[in-house]
Amino acid sequence: QVQLVESGGGLVQAGGSLRLSCVASGSSGSIGSINLMGWYRQAPGDQRKLVARITRDGATNYAESMEGRCTISRDNAKNTVYLQIDGLKPEDTAVYYCSAQTRVTYWGQGTQVTVSS
Repeated sequence: QVQLVESGGGLVQAGGSLRLSCVASGSSGSIGSINLMGWYRQAPGDQRKLVARITRDGATNYAESMEGRCTISRDNAKNTVYLQIDGLKPEDTAVYYCSAQTRVTYWGQGTQVTVSS
């Protein structure tokens, strides 16, 4: 099983940047053995939506709304996945969740990102 802990969220002014981190642990928590890691977000009253994904080999894909504004990366030695978000907008306000896709998909508790105008 995989445990995921996100951090790095907070209150940021529009136009600012954040770097979110997700640290994996547990019996299957070596991300070098997990092909697909990702970040999703969920705003109040909305569905959880994809932000970015990254494979073991470093292939990435992003939501259209995030293309050009965020970068997902992974450091297998540190068992950590990162999400760098630049040019934050108020509509980016949401809880951001880390995910690990194995036999099942694991989720972290989330980290709150609030962007003020």
